[in-house]
Amino acid sequence: MAASLNRVFLIGNLTRDPELRYLPSGQAVTNFTVAVNRNYVSNTGEKKEDTSFIRVVVWARRAEVCNEYLRKGSPVFVEGRLQSRSWEAQDGTKRSTLEVVANNVQFLSRGGVRGGEVETIQLPEEPIASEETPGSPLKKEGPVEISKEELSPDEEVPF
Repeated sequence: MAASLNRVFLIGNLTRDPELRYLPSGQAVTNFTVAVNRNYVSNTGEKKEDTSFIRVVVWARRAEVCNEYLRKGSPVFVEGRLQSRSWEAQDGTKRSTLEVVANNVQFLSRGGVRGGEVETIQLPEEPIASEETPGSPLKKEGPVEISKEELSPDEEVPF
């Protein structure tokens, strides 16, 4: 069987303030969306910019630190893995999303990567939650339930 790899690196800006929640188990989880720009030249020679909006999920102590220090517009470097999930909305429609589960978030200065300045905060080492980790919030025990109230209008999946 061929090896597989699921690793994502993003640099972008937060589109709004992070949202911190706590699960009934006491586990912290923070969600935010990062806008990532791609510059390119079209076939006609015109310079263009394409922006992607990518949802990021951060767990445990990292979630609390991100909520404390990040704000709308904050530049960040995110390292993590892609995760897809689906659920049935209250109106009976099926919804799905693709998001990045972050295991590392670095806070960049306003100068960005070109400025060469990176602000980092030392966090205690945490094992990266995986499907095999007992008690992990990512352990697959069925679909993840998210109420419509937890989704903001700009996060609705178009299908």
